[in-house]
Amino acid sequence: MKKIIYGLFFGDSITYGEYDGVFGGWVDILKRYALQQFHEGNGDELILFNLGIGGETTEGLLKRIPHELNARNSADGNIVFLSYGANDLAIKEGVQIVAPEKFKNNMSTAITHAKEFSNEIYLVSILPFSQKIDGVVVSSGKKRINEDVVVYNQILKDLAAEHSLGYIDFYAAFLEDKEILLSADGVHPNEKGYGMMAEVAIPIIEKYL
Repeated sequence: MKKIIYGLFFGDSITYGEYDGVFGGWVDILKRYALQQFHEGNGDELILFNLGIGGETTEGLLKRIPHELNARNSADGNIVFLSYGANDLAIKEGVQIVAPEKFKNNMSTAITHAKEFSNEIYLVSILPFSQKIDGVVVSSGKKRINEDVVVYNQILKDLAAEHSLGYIDFYAAFLEDKEILLSADGVHPNEKGYGMMAEVAIPIIEKYL
């Protein structure tokens, strides 16, 4: 009998797919790919939920993750993706929105919640920012620094190792060509960037098809 597995993608606007008017973002590309594979008769059904909310930090994640997991719990198994940090590390009025230690604690708590519903959990790296906005206060009043991305990604890598979780390294995939993979705001990917993210992630979801 075929299984129905749920893939739950928690994250911010980059998970949601903001600024991608062509593909709808990397999660939506994966969603279509999984559906196509199922219709071609290849393996189990993998239903992907895009649970990205623009501007969300790990503080927002903790408020909703137990309810979201409970509401979308497949008896056949769940895969949980946690993609946070780009908003947490932003500096507003001289203060980091979620400081590194607090970020680590919040992610640890989120992992604990996820483990109640899943053995398949992936932490997703933060993308590098464009050179033009690195350390610059933008119109939203936020400032983001690439050095902080390295610090927060290290926290994610350490947590992945500590809890034996998967780690999706979009940072490494973007670093060299970030100026052509990011949109005009220097934070969100463009269509090409989202396509690259999907390419990196497809082999991961193929394991569950």
